[in-house]
Amino acid sequence: MRNTWMALGAAGAVAAMMAGCATGKATPPPPAPVALASVSEKPGQVVEEQVVSVAATVVKVDQKARVVTLRKADGEVVDVQVGDEVKNLPQVKKGDQVVATYYESIALTLRKPGEAKPGIETADAAGRAKPGEKPAGLAARQTTVTATVVGLNKKQGTITLKGPRGKTVTVTARDPKRLEPVKVGDLIEAVYTEAIAISVEKSAKQ
Repeated sequence: MRNTWMALGAAGAVAAMMAGCATGKATPPPPAPVALASVSEKPGQVVEEQVVSVAATVVKVDQKARVVTLRKADGEVVDVQVGDEVKNLPQVKKGDQVVATYYESIALTLRKPGEAKPGIETADAAGRAKPGEKPAGLAARQTTVTATVVGLNKKQGTITLKGPRGKTVTVTARDPKRLEPVKVGDLIEAVYTEAIAISVEKSAKQ
């Protein structure tokens, strides 16, 4: 899974949590990561999605230094720096559960000449908890790239695309049958979406 999530305070913290950088003793670890993946297909379009949820237990909070010590599911303890974007750090307590849910998808759509133009667009979105609420954050990015088909080898299952900036790349289709309706001069629209939602939940003891 690509690690290209935006640094939205807590998002950066969770990214550091995933990388790991310290050890220590703490309470029992939270549940292991949960991953779900799916592929849906219809004529002219393929959508692949993946969702991964990761939980960690808060072991210690240094409000002054804005450092939170977390225990991951594998038992590893890490210290992470929480950015100033997270306004509700005082609400984080020992025993809380930090839950991060990653979403990633790519949708490939076949466009005929005149239906679209080569290009690239990126849109970002972000949000966070209101003052007084448990800390939460959301960062999302959607990138749309439309490229022109300049070469095909249906026997080998390869397609050559020319991007909006003039560069070409040849890729192999996972399923060669998907190339059957494609012709040179068509366009392939790829919409890549990535998002991370972060929340701090009260533990069962609280």
